[in-house]
Amino acid sequence: MNKTASEATTFIHAVSEHLPNPSTSVELVVAPPFTALESVRAALGSSPIQLGAQNMFWEDQGAYTGEVSARMLTDLGCRYVILGHSERRTILGERSDGIQKKIRAALTHGLRPILCIGESLAERDNGTTDAVLTQQLRDGLSGLTTDALANITIAYEPIWAIGTGKSATVDQAVSAHQTIRQVLAAIASPAIADRTRILYGGSVTPQNIGSLLASDQIDGALIGGACLQVESFATIATVASAARSIGV
Repeated sequence: MNKTASEATTFIHAVSEHLPNPSTSVELVVAPPFTALESVRAALGSSPIQLGAQNMFWEDQGAYTGEVSARMLTDLGCRYVILGHSERRTILGERSDGIQKKIRAALTHGLRPILCIGESLAERDNGTTDAVLTQQLRDGLSGLTTDALANITIAYEPIWAIGTGKSATVDQAVSAHQTIRQVLAAIASPAIADRTRILYGGSVTPQNIGSLLASDQIDGALIGGACLQVESFATIATVASAARSIGV
């Protein structure tokens, strides 16, 4: 919940001036609040940056005051939607069955879901990280076809690292991503597991993005606070473009 529509417009114009030359090796997506989607779409113009939303509801329309549908998002030019973010799970009480319904609705309308999963500090300390990730994946993706799974991005975001300034180590992130790929291979196929983009999210900064992307298990990042500043956003994008352009 950052930036008004006018602030987001100013931000996008400034970011566009600082970004590296468009690269086919990296895809950039911004997900502003609902109130800023139209303004950001206009500000992006012909920019290669894609537009995404932070959430959506699973019904197309109806008496669901305060909710936003997939149809509304696609009409605004959204290509991606973030679903199951830990803040929505822990603060707003979202459950796995609702998240799965949102995924299905998004896919029906041509949106690409970014499914967020991750463990709490207590779960990591108890040694249940793999079990938590496995359950969240199975709950969110159960019953989806192989074709549907091919359009889903997974974001691993350890809850204990979000907004705390404490990022997972590269080894911790890689281990979690390997678990995710193993689960995807089991519920879909090894080919889908290899092809699925898995992002790391949790106190990503210009200082640690390079080390994270040095691993071929980490396909990108879901970035929060570090992307609220123009210089930080541009630096992360530049580092990512350089890392992926050399075939990491």
